[in-house]
Amino acid sequence: MQIDDKDIKKIAVVTLVAVLALLLLYLLRPVLLSIVGGLILAYIFSPSFSWITTYIRNHTFAALLVSLGIILVIALPLWFVIPLMAQQVFEIYVFFQNANLQETIASLFPTASEQFIAQVTLSVNGFIGDIVTKTSTSLGSYLEDLPTIFLNMFIVFFVFFFTLRDGHHLRTFVGALSPFSKNHEKILIQQFKDITDSVVYGQIIVGLVQGGLAGIGFILFGVENVLVLTMLATFLAVLPIVGPFIIWIPIGIYMLVQGETTQGTLYILYNFVIVSLVDNVLRTYLIARKVDVSPAIILVAMVGGFYVFGLVGFLLGPLIASYFLTFLKAYKEKTFQELILDPA
Repeated sequence: MQIDDKDIKKIAVVTLVAVLALLLLYLLRPVLLSIVGGLILAYIFSPSFSWITTYIRNHTFAALLVSLGIILVIALPLWFVIPLMAQQVFEIYVFFQNANLQETIASLFPTASEQFIAQVTLSVNGFIGDIVTKTSTSLGSYLEDLPTIFLNMFIVFFVFFFTLRDGHHLRTFVGALSPFSKNHEKILIQQFKDITDSVVYGQIIVGLVQGGLAGIGFILFGVENVLVLTMLATFLAVLPIVGPFIIWIPIGIYMLVQGETTQGTLYILYNFVIVSLVDNVLRTYLIARKVDVSPAIILVAMVGGFYVFGLVGFLLGPLIASYFLTFLKAYKEKTFQELILDPA
């Protein structure tokens, strides 16, 4: 096939655009995750923005109100939470250092040998010490990196504000650049919306609610170091398959072993009925059934996303995996070409 001047010009233009795109990605690489975080936040709070715009027609003022609300609800409490977390992490470490774990383990396994009990006690102490050390180191690193964290937070809220305010223009612009056929574009957008809702609301938001209810249980039943335990329970609630039961079951058993039979029983019932009900109802029936994605895939994608992207990876990992599976399904069903080409 002979290449004429017109083809050469097309190749040159495409190459130039590709080079500029790569340079732009390299330029934005240090703040790329902050930009993605702002876009995800804008998606999560877009229903609130839409509700406010029904009363306030000025989109700039409405976006500013939502942004200030998010700062008050999320950013400011962190300023007070981080020092408290550091203190409670140290208190947990002191508790396990002073606690007679060997006696507790012996009461749980009355027929076990002394060697087994000593080995389990040593393993538990090492595990707790490792967690406390890593947590303290992480908190110290965050305090040292406060200027960088503030800069990234500024970018997150900057992107969040303008995405909320100009979201309709952004959707129009992206739709004009879309390579997909118009016949299938709406179907594909709905599939992506269902996937995003399932990950964002089914995993993240429901996990936050479940972790919050677990925290209320800690307060009601007098469990100490509520803040750290609630954060840990929330983290486990966000992950599929695992959950906050990894926290509340040992605490309930500890209450029973210490002779607090009534309190321990009521605490286990509270978590079994209230905390688990949120997972079984909200996540399973309201959100997760929108898409047919295995919880195992979401879990692996979350863990992989965390290692690659950090905290934002808990969302990015499952989204990337789910979007890929959508295209893979279209290829399997021989409909991939129809996504790009109109029937005409």
